[in-house]
Amino acid sequence: MEKDVLVVDGVKYFREGSIKILPKVSDKYFLVRTYSAGVFFGQIKSRKGQEIKMINARRIWYWDGAASLSQLAYSGTTKPENCKFPVALPEIELLQVIEIIPCTEKAILSINGVPIWEK
Repeated sequence: MEKDVLVVDGVKYFREGSIKILPKVSDKYFLVRTYSAGVFFGQIKSRKGQEIKMINARRIWYWDGAASLSQLAYSGTTKPENCKFPVALPEIELLQVIEIIPCTEKAILSINGVPIWEK
């Protein structure tokens, strides 16, 4: 890669095409409910109608410590030890999305703090 970098007065310049630019993904996290696949927590990469591609997506298999998805998205969980959230997938495509709920910073920290559930 060094052959693709030029430094002038402390500023790095890169040869055109030497760096792969990834599409910008929002820093926002969402709870996404589908018609039959359940609920997922993660970032939305793209959306087309009822189809969504998510990244860093954890299935919300079972939660405790929040009365509803709305409360989970707003406050997070007060009982993370009882929640069952499996490992985050790098990317998943969800069909028949019926609800998209933005998460607060408090909820993001809470949900990300739930240990990975494995069986």
